[in-house]
Amino acid sequence: MSKTPSRPVADTAATIRFLDAVRTRVATVVVGQDVVVERLLIALFTGGHILLQGVPGIAKTLLAATLSRAIDLQFARVQFTIDLLPSDILGSEILDQRTNSFHVLKGPIFTNLLLADEINRAAPKVQGALLEAMQERKVTIGKETFKLPAPFLVIATQNPIEQAGTFELPEAQLDRFMLCHRLEYLPPEQEKEVLRRNLNLGVRREEKGAIARTEFDVIDTSPVGTAEDLISAMEAVHSVHVSDTFLDHVVEIVGRTRKHPAVALGCSPRAGIAMLKSARARALIQGRDYVVPEDLFALAEDCLLHRMRLSYEALADGRTTAGVLEEMLSELGAPKQRTTANGTAHTAAKA
Repeated sequence: MSKTPSRPVADTAATIRFLDAVRTRVATVVVGQDVVVERLLIALFTGGHILLQGVPGIAKTLLAATLSRAIDLQFARVQFTIDLLPSDILGSEILDQRTNSFHVLKGPIFTNLLLADEINRAAPKVQGALLEAMQERKVTIGKETFKLPAPFLVIATQNPIEQAGTFELPEAQLDRFMLCHRLEYLPPEQEKEVLRRNLNLGVRREEKGAIARTEFDVIDTSPVGTAEDLISAMEAVHSVHVSDTFLDHVVEIVGRTRKHPAVALGCSPRAGIAMLKSARARALIQGRDYVVPEDLFALAEDCLLHRMRLSYEALADGRTTAGVLEEMLSELGAPKQRTTANGTAHTAAKA
């Protein structure tokens, strides 16, 4: 039996340089948030979709916009509102009065990187239309079906606190997000740096008149990589070695979410696929050509938490999904030191 030739070392080295360049570019605009940048790169390199949850003002939209400018990709942003229609995202058929015939006007979803801002403000009909595109990478407009560009990635943002005028995302759509990352407030020293950088923003007098500079205006628009670099990185992810023992660990973790007495709805097989893809991408980002259990423990919360639903009895007892998952990981030997969204380590709470 012939073996599949491994990728040249030079390709992996070029991918690491590409990674470092993207991270450096993002760091010039966004303070901290090292972990969420890593999660965005994982989603980008695996073609998976990511949901960013957090209160307003912690740079969710700025992160996505900065990442899109760091790589030469097509980018579109849609601000989700309650009156948004599926045709506003997918496109529609337009009547050409000159020829008395219809032609298709494609919507903003025909892009490489789609930012769905405040996705939970859209009505279920709009969320359902987005669901087909996220899962099948195609869109139906009228009687025609169109394939979306490759790569195609949805970065959605959500404010988990505010409930007025919002629609809860159904479990089926949440399951389509490979990762769901929860952003936290920055530590005081990093928040001070945010304030320092904003001292240079505001209205400035220029030769052609006064202009207003915002945080988006300080983003360097020159890309540090191309679509070809991204495709090479996606190919390099597939060269990361995965052992059968590691697959057993993935099956064990996902299976525990279905058997735990406090969990009413466990994780689907798609959760295991998400953990596998994410672990390979994280290993590459960490400079390894193989996965280790640490990758699973680091990504378990982002891959599993949004796919779990507790029973009514567990909720009545005051238990949380994060606490139950922490309990499962502790039984499997997860390290007590965990990493938060802003990159700082903390000791995991005992179950």
